[in-house]
Amino acid sequence: MVVLDLTVMNLALPSAQRALDFSSTDRQWVVTAYALSFGSLLLFCGRLADLVGRKVTFLTGLAGFAAASAVGGAAVNFTMLVSARACQGVFGALLAPSALSLLATTFRDPKERAKAFGVYGAVAAAGGGLGLLLGGALTTYLSWRWCMYINTGFAAVAIAGGAVLVGRQQRTKAGRLDVPGVVAVSGGMFCLVYGFSNAASHSWHTPSAWGFLAGGGALLVLFAWWQGRTAHPLLPPRVVLDRSRGGAYLTVLMMGAATFGVFLFLVYYMQVTLGYSAVRSGVAMLPMVVCSGVMATAGNTRLLPRFGPRPMVVAGMLLNGAGMVWLTRIGTHAEYASALLGPLALVGAGSGLIFGMVAATGTFGVAPHDAGVASASINTGQQLGGSIGTALLNTIAASASTHYVAGHAHGRPTPALLQAAAVHSYTTVFWWCAGIYLAGALICGTLLRGGPLTPHQDTPAPTPTPQPAPAGS
Repeated sequence: MVVLDLTVMNLALPSAQRALDFSSTDRQWVVTAYALSFGSLLLFCGRLADLVGRKVTFLTGLAGFAAASAVGGAAVNFTMLVSARACQGVFGALLAPSALSLLATTFRDPKERAKAFGVYGAVAAAGGGLGLLLGGALTTYLSWRWCMYINTGFAAVAIAGGAVLVGRQQRTKAGRLDVPGVVAVSGGMFCLVYGFSNAASHSWHTPSAWGFLAGGGALLVLFAWWQGRTAHPLLPPRVVLDRSRGGAYLTVLMMGAATFGVFLFLVYYMQVTLGYSAVRSGVAMLPMVVCSGVMATAGNTRLLPRFGPRPMVVAGMLLNGAGMVWLTRIGTHAEYASALLGPLALVGAGSGLIFGMVAATGTFGVAPHDAGVASASINTGQQLGGSIGTALLNTIAASASTHYVAGHAHGRPTPALLQAAAVHSYTTVFWWCAGIYLAGALICGTLLRGGPLTPHQDTPAPTPTPQPAPAGS
């Protein structure tokens, strides 16, 4: 539900805009409202799951997400739709870390844990492509409203399974909520996501972009300083300072920034340049979905226990980078089999390797009382990476297209020139994505420890107690 909702509404937006009669300027808020509430509340909701109990927050998140989806599907105006999307983000922030931390605390046997995180990684890697496929089919054959209503069916099944199959979860004893930390990190994430959203839709030079980015950065620095000094930190430093877990969080951030180029610009290329329908463009993503599912499961069950996370991250990033380089060969009249099928399969395989590893490594060795906030850190990295990628790659694409037209136009630009400029902007973005993946292979591969993950568990630092002086001293 959470991963699908990141992309399923993208294909429904034009239909929703026509039905509710809102402007193109307002359209971005249907996506931004979800991203703002989701990204800014993840760490708070992750810690809340540890304090209240993961089963409670899991079921609450499911019920709230379904209710918000039903309201959004029945929206009669723009305000109602955006409010429902913001509520979806709130309950999604409660649901995502609860689901992942349930896996981390439920499956302790190494083989079962590997299978569970393999399935989770497959869903995370394939969810974006499935969202495009589902969104295109629902919008074409039913209505854009079913892109929201579909969540109620998923939630009904998940609530029934969660109520019956998920055991009672322990709460963190004697834990307190770090209110100053919540305010600092939630405000910081809100400012960063809002700033990047404005940079993507307007310009980096507008105060609503650089001003919020600067404010968000300052709040996150304050948050990091505070976490090392408070007795009950929202995000204990021991969670992120472990090399393997820190490397996993950085990996998902860089992955989120680059993967945006695959979904958004490739869909633009297929629909605008090649003339694919929404359904056809979704079906075209199926090789990526299949390969990501296979590699996530195989990677976690066979590769991760034997080789550890470092080779999986390096191989996954290099596969994705190779897929991006291959995509730079597209043209205005490319064939799917020769230009798109191979790159999509490569990117799917690489994404599967990475997402399966990230879910397992990012929660490995975490004490049960930190499982929720460790899981939220993975989702936070992905959300922040996606926001950075949106702003950066949109800016690069617009600049590349403008310069191409300026350099090739002789008088008024022709439709053929504008199409060629669009393709040039896409290939430029793909080159940048390849560079991000290559940097990820170098940086994250260096940061992660070599070899298989070794069993250990974090524990809070013991408080020293005075010892009586020995007799005769």
